[in-house]
Parts: sequence; structure tokens; C-alpha cells
Amino acid sequence: MQYTSKVSWRRHESTPFNVKSYDRTHDVEFGGGATISASSAPEFLGNRDLPNPEELFTASISSCFMLTFLYWAALKGLIINDYTSEAVGILAKNEEGKMAMTEVVIKPTIIFHEDKAPDPALLEELFKKAHENCFISSSVKTKVTIQS
Repeated sequence: MQYTSKVSWRRHESTPFNVKSYDRTHDVEFGGGATISASSAPEFLGNRDLPNPEELFTASISSCFMLTFLYWAALKGLIINDYTSEAVGILAKNEEGKMAMTEVVIKPTIIFHEDKAPDPALLEELFKKAHENCFISSSVKTKVTIQS
């Protein structure tokens, strides 16, 4: 399986091209045809109104975790009416002294059908299975923590 994206950026000719002045805004086109505008994080002179790679990275892990969790919950016969998750990505120096997304903390809130939530042990098992089987978190060195 392959998944594609295309990133496009163009210099504004009226803006000088140097480290502090070039526009960080660019377009990201996904294989399915959707396109979003993105930028670097505001700390790196980007547009704070647009998603940045750090947010997209964090969202990617959170989305993958959710989809994997829903799969395992469905296998167990659980019915989920609503899943909302706040995710926080931590940008810091890693063990090699390089800036990296060192941790992503996922904080899911799950509403089960007719309030039939599983017991805490089963919920922890589902979180563990989702974490271990999420393609994205399995592909990165980033520590992924689940806080329920």
C-alpha cells in the first residue's frame, strides 16, 4: 500500500528571500484530493492561523490511535457513540540533542452506547491494543502516552 501527498510552495516575488522574511505558507494536497494550507509553527515565523507540521504530526498519531481503538472496541462488541480526544505533542531535544517531537499525549473521552462502558481493565486492554497496533505510533520514535 502507498499513500501520497504533495507539498507546494511558491516565493512571493515582492518579499525578500532570507531566513526571517520568506513566507512559510504552503499547500498540502492529499492522495484523495483534499488540499489544506499549512505553515510553520508561529515560533518558527509561521502563520498561527494555519496548521503546522508539529500539529499535523500530533493529529496523525491521535487519529490513528482513535481509528485503531474503534476497531478493537468493535471486535469486543462495544458500541461507541462519541469519541473525542485532545492530543498534545511535545517538541523538545531528544537523546541525540536534536529537536524532535519527543512525546504525544492522547487524552480520549469516550461515550459508550447506553452508558455501557467496559470495566477499567478491559478499557486499559483496548488502549494498549490500540497503541500497539496504530501504524503511525509504531513508525516513530516518539513516546505515545494515553491519559484516560
